[in-house]
Order: sequence, then C-alpha cells, then structure tokens
Amino acid sequence: MNDTKKYGFTTTILHSDRQKSIEHGSLHKPIHTSVTFGYRDARELAAVFQGKQSGYRYGRQGNPTVSALEEKITRMEDGLSSICFATGMAAIGALFQALLRQGDHVVSSAFLFGNTNSLWQTVSGQGIDVSFVDATDVQHVETALTAKTRIVFVETIANPRTQIADLRRIGELCRERGILYIVDNTMTSPYLFQPKTVFAGLVMNALTKSIAGHGNALGGSLTDTGLYDWTMFPNIFDTYKRNVPTQWGLAQIRAKGLRDFGGSLAPEAAHHIAVGAETIALRMERECANAVAVARMLEADSRVAAVHYPGLSSHPQHRIATELFRSYGSLFSFELKDGIDCFDYMNRLKLAVPASNLGDTRTLVIPVAHTIFYEMGPERRASMGIAESLIRVSVGIEDPIDLLEDFRQALDA
Repeated sequence: MNDTKKYGFTTTILHSDRQKSIEHGSLHKPIHTSVTFGYRDARELAAVFQGKQSGYRYGRQGNPTVSALEEKITRMEDGLSSICFATGMAAIGALFQALLRQGDHVVSSAFLFGNTNSLWQTVSGQGIDVSFVDATDVQHVETALTAKTRIVFVETIANPRTQIADLRRIGELCRERGILYIVDNTMTSPYLFQPKTVFAGLVMNALTKSIAGHGNALGGSLTDTGLYDWTMFPNIFDTYKRNVPTQWGLAQIRAKGLRDFGGSLAPEAAHHIAVGAETIALRMERECANAVAVARMLEADSRVAAVHYPGLSSHPQHRIATELFRSYGSLFSFELKDGIDCFDYMNRLKLAVPASNLGDTRTLVIPVAHTIFYEMGPERRASMGIAESLIRVSVGIEDPIDLLEDFRQALDA
C-alpha cells in the first residue's frame, strides 16, 4: 500500500497496520501481552525513558498492539496523534486530571451522557468551576465564558435526547478566543463526522460503541487534531515543553492522565476494537438506514407521543445534522402516550434487547429515566428533557423488515 496516496475511509483502516512492518507478515498487528519491554543496552532503555528515543517502557504507558489501534484512530479522525484508554470515561477523566487546575473554568453542554455529567459534578467539587449551558445555541456558550475558561466541552449528538450542539459556531468562537474545544464524537463516530472540520482541538471517542461495534471490548481514545495552539494553554508543565508545541497536550495527557492514573487499554481489547473498526462504514450505513425507518414508523403512530431523532424533519437541529453529518446516527429515543407502560412495551419486543450499550450490531433498548439517568433525580432529568417514559434505542444491523415488525407488534399488543 502506497503511504503517500490518499485512500478512502475503509481502505485506510483496513490497511493501516501494513503501513509499518508487522511480525511474520501478519495482516493484523499481533496481540502483544507483555507488560514490560527489555533492551540489550541499558543506555537505550534510559534514552526511551527520557524521550530521546522511541520505544516502549511499561504496559501501562503503551504497547505495540495499542499503538497500532491509536494509529487507526488518528487516521479515522484525520488527526496528528491519539491516545487510547481502558474506557471512554477513562479518556474523559484523563482530560480533566491532566489539563485542569484549581480555579479553572469549564463550559460544558448541559445535554450529556449520564456518567460524564456525574464526573463533572465530581470535578466541580474539587475546585474547578463548571458551567452547564444549552449548547444548541453558541450564544449560551459565549455568555458563559470567563477569563478562567480553559475548555469548552460538547457532544456531537446528545445521549439520549439527541440535541445537537451548535458545533461549527462554537468551534469558531473557541478559535477566536484561544480556548481548547473538545468534542465527544461517540454518537456520530469518525465515519459520520470528523470534529476537526468544526475546529475541535481534541476529539474523544468511546471505542466501545460504534468503532468496536460488537459489544465485546471496552475502550476510549483522545485524538489531537493539530488545530489547537498549545502555546496558548496556561497549564502545560515545563517538562512537556521539551517537545515541539504540537505535541505538548498529548504528551502531558499521556503522562498525567494515562501513566499516573493507569486507565490503560489492554492489548486484547485493542485487538478486538481494531478488528471491529474495519467494518464501521458497513455497519453504520445499515444502522443509520434502520434507525431512519423505525423512527419514521414510530413518529407516524398515534400511540407514540414523541420521537427524538436528527433524521426527522421535525427535529430542532435537523438542518445542522444534514449539513455536518454523513448520516443521522444509529440512536434515537421516543416517548409513549400516557397509559402505555414503557416496561410492558419493552417486554413485548422480541428482537430488541433491554440492555445498556450503544453502537452494537444488535438493537438495544433501555428505559432511560429508570436506569442510566436515575441517579440524576427528576429535576435534572426534566432540565435535560428526559421524560419518565423515554425509551432509548440503539439500532443494530438486523433486517429492516424484521425491526419494523418488532416495534410495531409491541405497540399492537
């Protein structure tokens, strides 16, 4: 494969490992299970630890199998470099641990994944000020900015109510102000959207979801797009300024967020994710088409109170989604009319599985207010637009006629 040629999305992922020499001519990077790496020359070992020479130190900080996956993620996001973590939450936690200090201020979208919201609550109790705003309008973000704002954090499509942040205008605002713009791309995936196109400096992906795609491996990643000028970020330690400025951010995150806190991705999981990633385009095309079909069917049914999906013209941010994304994603949520119990409805489904995950090959459903957002309490849920009857659907790759019949028969029953 010619490394200088620009290939398509799937071709690039499939042949990423072969850009570098692979042991014994393997088509996949093998699983390296060793947690330590020996050197024939002790001076070489010292040079690796001092950053003067490339190499591996200890499994917590890097591994050849994980490095191969990091290269794939970087190519998917058209970035400079990436770091992989044990989970998506480990990746988000590393951001705050490595980059923020007491007295700093963060502006975050109010429409967040439940665990991210919980983490922000923890962070705000440790001397960091967090402002939650309705990020569907850039004006709300701009109003919340202060002289201490270090990060603006948004998700592309909010889980579970599918609100879409004003992604491009927020990116332009952050670029003008010199603020680090971080976008969680999990709900769209790099196949549907690259946050680099809206000026994100860092991109987060929960690899567990659409990138791995089969519900068999946990993982998370952070990718530096190369667009943020790290010389403007006040919290970089002198130790990491020995690198060229484009490397300052991830060098500090790898040390302070990965090495020191140890949320390392295991090589076995990295291999599962790398293999799963090869078919992301094929899976996403089918999942998105299925999601559109089921969402439209439910929206037309008088027994359904509301359907929240960016692919519907009734969605408040349908235009933004159409402009920015290749398609509208595989997740939607819906509310049943009063008198129809959400638990009884889900129990009547024969194919969709009551379970907590996203981006699986199988269609999964979950009663949001009673499970993943239960800890928030009714007031916070109401502020996020989460009704007590809300059912979240992560649409899989089943035959569309079978999915449509399953969701229809559960209503008829």
